[in-house]
Amino acid sequence: MKDLDFSDIAPYDDSVFHKKMEELVKEPGFLHAVNYTMPKEDVPMLIEELLRIDNKYDFQRQVMFPFLEMLVKKTTSGITMGGIKYLNPSLNYTFITNHRDIVLDASFLNLAFLRKGIPASEVAIGNNLLIYPWIEDLVRLNKSFIVKRNTSFREGLLAAKHLSAYIHFTILDKHESIWIAQREGRAKDSSDHTQESLVKMLALGGEGAFMDRLKEINLMPVAISYEYDPNDYLKAKEFLLCRRDPDFKKSQRDDLFSMETGLLQFKGKVHFQLTPRINARIDQIGDFRDVNTAAKYVCLLIDQAIHRSYEIFVINYVAYDMLNGGNRFARKYTDAERDAVENYMNSQLDKIDLPDITTEEREYLRTMMLTMYANPLKNKLKTILGGIE
Repeated sequence: MKDLDFSDIAPYDDSVFHKKMEELVKEPGFLHAVNYTMPKEDVPMLIEELLRIDNKYDFQRQVMFPFLEMLVKKTTSGITMGGIKYLNPSLNYTFITNHRDIVLDASFLNLAFLRKGIPASEVAIGNNLLIYPWIEDLVRLNKSFIVKRNTSFREGLLAAKHLSAYIHFTILDKHESIWIAQREGRAKDSSDHTQESLVKMLALGGEGAFMDRLKEINLMPVAISYEYDPNDYLKAKEFLLCRRDPDFKKSQRDDLFSMETGLLQFKGKVHFQLTPRINARIDQIGDFRDVNTAAKYVCLLIDQAIHRSYEIFVINYVAYDMLNGGNRFARKYTDAERDAVENYMNSQLDKIDLPDITTEEREYLRTMMLTMYANPLKNKLKTILGGIE
């Protein structure tokens, strides 16, 4: 495996770091983004600092993580993490998580790791998000590797094998952990479920039977909980557009605006809950002869670990009761908190800039917003209570 060439998808090697950085800081798109996120007078100093850095380690610690700490301070009520006891310092992991924010899920998780003195993981990012070449350069300078999407069937199979081999190589030979989302794209209704195709891809690399290949990359489910999703109204808008036109497709501009909104708008509390790696559970049932059955079982293990580990906030309890027309969780919030959630929902819905929204469509949008916030609690209840909501 060490002889395979992963230069097309891997983070940039430190030997080319400085050259790639020199190219990046001359890119108009990069400079525009920097000027958008920081005072203009500070930009020349940042560029000088970037040009003094010659490796990914220093880049993350000197530039990216201070930037993330600033984002945490300005756009959250704080980041917390539980389950550190499940990490064995002598092992490397595949952190597999639900997907809430296009950019920040892995970034905030790595920040939480760094605060605890735990090395940052490499991050899987789809090439569909790398809209401009400079964005690909930036993420590969920042310890990300590329997931090739939108390919033909044959190219897709080769890309999946290549990606899986790289993940196994990273964990077993480079001794680095990696982060990957449990599915392609975010679950717009916040009902998180692992894609079987992802699990099958992870098992293409490595040696031995299907389950042995998964065990060697130490899958550790991690539950991500955001108190507020800044993109909630954009997701509701997309639901309505798809309802109006089943062939509706988002544009690149839509994706860029979603990334910008997720980065810069308020998220409330953010919590990461690590759970035990699933190897012991796999050992309990052994290997399956049928790969489809095996993949479904692994997906179930990941989903159960994530669902039971959500942090549940007031807005989740209120949304569940509003959606179901009851007061099952009324003891979890005050009347004032319920009113605050109602006001929040209305203020987000007011941001939806579509013409001719009918009263019925407005109610549909509200229902979809409530569903997004109710689903984490709904899935947690299903897992804990064995299928009873």
